[in-house]
Amino acid sequence: MSDLISQAVSELNTKLGGSFDGSARFVIEDEGTIMMDEAGARAEDGEADVTLSADAETFKEILDGALNPTTAFMSGKLSVDGDMGTAMKLAGALS
Repeated sequence: MSDLISQAVSELNTKLGGSFDGSARFVIEDEGTIMMDEAGARAEDGEADVTLSADAETFKEILDGALNPTTAFMSGKLSVDGDMGTAMKLAGALS
């Protein structure tokens, strides 16, 4: 597991309080995959309500709060596949 994935799992669990209502998968190019659901965030792959994909730099900026997830999506830096309602809940939690 990459350092970025390890750091992201820790930060996501802190930001989301250790759980998420729904399921989401982050696919980070050349780094790995993070699953988030009621059990929290973890480095793993699986089925999810929504899949968000971005390169490592974009993901770091979103996680650090330097880039709003909605702005990343609108500018084409973040792709979303699946339930947009779940994606919006997640974006709100990360902002």
